[in-house]
Amino acid sequence: MRETTSANEMSGLRAASAAPSRGLHALAASGAFALIAAIVFGTLSYHPF
Repeated sequence: MRETTSANEMSGLRAASAAPSRGLHALAASGAFALIAAIVFGTLSYHPF
């Protein structure tokens, strides 16, 4: 019985630590997309010749 309880606690801890990681991953992905969009739009308005 004790092993089951510790397994449930560990799975709850794993689920709790996965939530901030998911938000951080979404923030990094949207930041990368914004950076790529800024570079693309910046180079479209640059005319070297």
